[in-house]
Amino acid sequence: MRMTFGLLGPLTVGVDSVPQALPRATVLRGLLGALLLAEGERLPAGRLLELVWAEQADRVGRGAVHTGMSRLRTWLGRFGDEAVVLESDAQGYRLVTGPDAVDLGRFRRLAADGEPAGALALRRGPVLAGLERISREDPLVTSVEGEVRATVLALARSAAEAGASRAAVPALTALAEEHPFDEPVHAALLELLAADGRAAEALRRFQSLRRRLSEELGIEPGEQVQNVFLALLAQDREGSRTDPGPSRVPSQLPRDIPDFTGRDEQVRLVLDALAAGRVPVVAGMGGIGKTALAVHTAHRAAADYPDGRLYADLRGADETPADPAGVLAAFLRALGADPREIPASLDERSALYRTLLAGRRTLVLLDNAAGEQQIGPLLPGTPADRADRTDARPAVLVTSRTALTALPGSRLVDLQELDAPHARTLLGRILGDHRVAAEPVAAAQIVELCGGMPLAVRIAGARLAARPRWTLARLAHLLRDERRRLDELSAGNLAVRAGFAVGYARLSEPTRRTFRLLGLLDAPDFAPWAAAALADIPPEQAERQLEELIDAQLLQETGTEPHLRYRFHDLVRLYAREHAEATDAPADRTAALERAFGAWLWLAEQAADQVPGPCFAPIHGSAPRHPMPSGVAAALLDDPMAWFDAEQPALNASARQAAALRMVPAAWDLAACQEKYCDVRGLYDDWRTTHVAALQACRAAGDGLGTAVLTRGLIEVTTWTTPADGCGTAVELEGGTQTMVALEDHARHLQRLFEQVGEERGTADALVLTAWSLVAQGREEEALDAGRRALALATAHDHPGGEAKAHQIIAIAHGETDLDRTIEHLTETLRLARMIGNTRFEATAIQFLGAAHGRAGQVERGTELLLRSLAMARSLDDRYVEAFSLLYLAVLYAGTGDGRARDTAEAALAIARRFDLGHHLAQALGILGELDLAAGDHASAVAHLEESVLMWRARGWRSFLAEALRTLGRAYEAAGLPESAARVLAEARELSDIR
Repeated sequence: MRMTFGLLGPLTVGVDSVPQALPRATVLRGLLGALLLAEGERLPAGRLLELVWAEQADRVGRGAVHTGMSRLRTWLGRFGDEAVVLESDAQGYRLVTGPDAVDLGRFRRLAADGEPAGALALRRGPVLAGLERISREDPLVTSVEGEVRATVLALARSAAEAGASRAAVPALTALAEEHPFDEPVHAALLELLAADGRAAEALRRFQSLRRRLSEELGIEPGEQVQNVFLALLAQDREGSRTDPGPSRVPSQLPRDIPDFTGRDEQVRLVLDALAAGRVPVVAGMGGIGKTALAVHTAHRAAADYPDGRLYADLRGADETPADPAGVLAAFLRALGADPREIPASLDERSALYRTLLAGRRTLVLLDNAAGEQQIGPLLPGTPADRADRTDARPAVLVTSRTALTALPGSRLVDLQELDAPHARTLLGRILGDHRVAAEPVAAAQIVELCGGMPLAVRIAGARLAARPRWTLARLAHLLRDERRRLDELSAGNLAVRAGFAVGYARLSEPTRRTFRLLGLLDAPDFAPWAAAALADIPPEQAERQLEELIDAQLLQETGTEPHLRYRFHDLVRLYAREHAEATDAPADRTAALERAFGAWLWLAEQAADQVPGPCFAPIHGSAPRHPMPSGVAAALLDDPMAWFDAEQPALNASARQAAALRMVPAAWDLAACQEKYCDVRGLYDDWRTTHVAALQACRAAGDGLGTAVLTRGLIEVTTWTTPADGCGTAVELEGGTQTMVALEDHARHLQRLFEQVGEERGTADALVLTAWSLVAQGREEEALDAGRRALALATAHDHPGGEAKAHQIIAIAHGETDLDRTIEHLTETLRLARMIGNTRFEATAIQFLGAAHGRAGQVERGTELLLRSLAMARSLDDRYVEAFSLLYLAVLYAGTGDGRARDTAEAALAIARRFDLGHHLAQALGILGELDLAAGDHASAVAHLEESVLMWRARGWRSFLAEALRTLGRAYEAAGLPESAARVLAEARELSDIR
């Protein structure tokens, strides 16, 4: 059997040319479409969430992807085509198909061979038309649509050149109807219709397009469409609007940028400012595209300035500011002044310049201005004395690295990086859309490595265009090497490095040093106090230097007062780091990083003490701390969670950087200090990945204490959440060791690690983890023994958090066999949680107490406690505790026939899926299955309970699995599946008999 797939239109699947029904589930269709679009390239689970779930991605977890892929693999396997394989590993999923099995591959081959008509014959409509579960804005979709568009336009060009316009009209008409605002497509269609003798139809289409653009977007057709329209009207009168007059009208604008891309909003701001008589100042860092935007916009506005367009580059050949007197002399000559009569002084030249421009509709573009003082003499006079001709006035457009906010009448247009879609479009326009479309992943990597900087993208495109045999993947590989990236971003007389050098040269020497040292940090952004610690200067001096870097466009502000932060463009960071390595001694660079890491650690340690979270013993290492001034520290730590919210990305990056630099004590302590914060915020992936990086460094360095502390944290996060990346101590969800069974081995290993370094508080924590595993396996007496030993150690070594956790697990080990003792130990857990001021663990203790009272028949008391814990969890924004409280409430509601049971269980299920909480997910599915069974919805009950059983198998919690199997057995019986019911009920009895 041979499977074939169609993407160029509605999704289709065929076997030996016979159409097949698609999967009924829309999610499976979306996943299939996404994998086929990727053409064998691997897609991570997070990427698939964005593609298939789109705006719902933040409400579901990666577990939904894994479940969907498992179902899709089963569906594909039904057809028996051995060439079609759905592969998966820790990096993601990819679909391997047979040769020419996908119409997209055949389309691309025909298009590349110069056969656009044959390629387009494969097209049945928009890519994956009608497929609900796919993001139409995703690059995988838009890149293919871009290829189709380019192929249709290529067909139009070849048909026009061959005098066979009619052959291309249907394809172009279809594309124009699918893209009602794509002006180049409509312009090409108008030209084809005119060439085919259908000028009247072309004019009707133009009027329809013009009306649509005006009514829906509030704009007129662009220059390309207008030119076609004028050609239709003028017919053979081309070039009749020449001006034979002798007057001198300067036209000095540089050539327009033919591949100018994006910046629609900024173009509009400039045009609006010019129309209002303001001076638009286009500001931004070197290479960000200031000149390109200004020149392009000046050409757009040229028709409004019939008396001339003047241009001057105010940056001299040696990068020093150009002399305004020399610029004025050139302008005066261009305006017709006799060179012999040009005054000698700057003031007189400026006065003559204003006189010649008075009443003239002239546009002056001043490029690369250094400051207001340089621009002042070059500004025309105001039209106040010519109120009868307010439109007859000159206009000025300025570009500068600085904002020039002191310039009278200015309006700032601040340029930032191009977004990824526009940067990819720019790369395609320089390099050729067909090469970008052939390697969409590599193109996206190039754009990302260029940081969206137009100059960098332009250089990358130029290098590839000059090397037609290079793949995009090769350049992406070269750019990934940070030490070579700036070298690679150089082509001809273009170099990214040169743009940064101008700003660097203008800095004071102390600020240059701070700039270089800041470049050493991997942190994505930082606060002024971090810069002060790094440079070992007072915070006030650091803030002044940061402002100097902002003015030089070498640093960018993020956030707002009073929480301003600063970030580098990635390429500027490499430039700063390059200078640091060339200028500053290795010992100075190391000392600077130690101060920065020490400042983050000093603050993180204090903030963590105030964050409610797991009651593990706070164990720290010997890394040097860099204290902050008391006033600064007090302001920063006034709200510890807000401090972590701002600093967590920088803390993660710093921990990983310290690990890479073998600053091991700093690495593991920075990672460990984040555990409670990550737990409360549900940042489990960050927790895992940072711990793994630091743990590897600890093991390599033989740091026993760091190894033990990080292992403890990894066990905690991988036991109670579903690992998404398979790293560290994560366990396999399918076919691997069961989570709660594996926990015993991990916990006993952890106990040995803490015993080896003599840390008894850590040993108590390890014993509590062991007890959890033993409870899950049904070995309650052993669990009680481990819990009591943990309690004794924690009590003896002043570890009240450990005492609280020990009482909790002892209560759970007693379970329903002795509810009085269960409640007694949970009451003590609550007392200790309140004593140490840990509101998160207090909410947990209240939650367990509520569940225990509910099981004891005290429903009102149980409900009251659970509602209290739910309110506390929500006030802490703690999704983990919130989900557990909802689950226990749902159980109580279901037991009393309360109609709120289903909504409560579904709320818990949504949280569990979003945050990959395996235990919560399994329990929520079981509750919903029981509710479905009670409501007579047997099919839904079976679906919920089968997934719950699957999750409990992976978790390895025997009692929960047995209960889920029993309920599933009843559901099978109700659904008329006696054999399935007998099988699962037998397994449930076997589990219950194990002691």
